Amino acid sequence: MSKRIYVGGLPFKTTEEEMNALFATYGQVTSAKLITDRDSGQSRGFGFVEMPNDAEAVAAMEKLNGTDFGGRKLTINEARPMEARSSGGGDRGGRGGDRGGRGGYGGGKW
Repeated sequence: MSKRIYVGGLPFKTTEEEMNALFATYGQVTSAKLITDRDSGQSRGFGFVEMPNDAEAVAAMEKLNGTDFGGRKLTINEARPMEARSSGGGDRGGRGGDRGGRGGYGGGKW
């Protein structure tokens, strides 16, 4: 089973190709994904690498964690599964919550 690896502390100019090359020194890389800001397209300084061989992935994590890459200290660990996001309803105190049963702003007592 393949391992998904979190790679944090990346310089903002890092490319996916550079991430791939960094991990390829330890074994086969299935994919390298740099996370970018959806509005600006700018790198957010972290990404994910997937390696099919567990032993190679563990070796890469151990060797690369805490190392300097482009003037920044890398944080490398096994990626956790992504948590499900809420749809943002009123149950979390966001907009659209219950205001005492009255709709709108007019004619009622707050």
